[in-house]
Amino acid sequence: MNFNLRKLIADNKTFLFFVAGMILMRSALADWYVVPSSSMYPHLLEGDRVIANRIAYDIKLPFTDVILKQVGDPQRGDIVTFSSPADGVRLIKRVIGLPGDVVEMRDQKLIINGLIADYAEVVEPDPAHLTPKREYPNQQLMFTEKLGSFQHNILVMPERPALRTFDPVTVPAGYYMMLGDNRDNSNDSRFYGLVKRELITGRVNRLMFSLDYDNYYLPRVERFGAKLTQSDH
Repeated sequence: MNFNLRKLIADNKTFLFFVAGMILMRSALADWYVVPSSSMYPHLLEGDRVIANRIAYDIKLPFTDVILKQVGDPQRGDIVTFSSPADGVRLIKRVIGLPGDVVEMRDQKLIINGLIADYAEVVEPDPAHLTPKREYPNQQLMFTEKLGSFQHNILVMPERPALRTFDPVTVPAGYYMMLGDNRDNSNDSRFYGLVKRELITGRVNRLMFSLDYDNYYLPRVERFGAKLTQSDH
């Protein structure tokens, strides 16, 4: 080993151990993720930084998808990060279909195991939680989607071509169906299929901080450390 390299390592040993520890922690315990798009509006905004609990469901061999021990199961309504089955890109969506579920959609309405979700329009939605006008300037509607104890808000774009109907899909063991809350503006299981449990990388319960891309990247102070409450799930 080159003398200068040995000296550099020796002089920065503490820092290098810190960096290695942070990389290991991010791989094994907790990860952070920048929300890159509007697919999870109205709950997650572009510019949000979220914390993903990597051991919410499984303890994995660091830097791999190999599950060493299962410690919990994803629940309907959980917001999770996962690797896309199509190209491996890290995504964030909501768990809609669990193993054994039969899921279909008819004219935007979810039907799970034969039960049709209820929809109530949110009359005056917060404009800050709508898709930015630069991305979609036309009408947007917000609804509260409810199926049993599963309840959260979704956005729809009536004037935009979108996949609003699909035939019944039975979710096999070890797989999950993911949908975005911004239903007409989300690349999700309707397009790349169901997601293996091994590809799920964490559960998101809390934000770290948020920057407003449409307002000179100023911080959204009210979102710092905000918890995604059960009502969001």
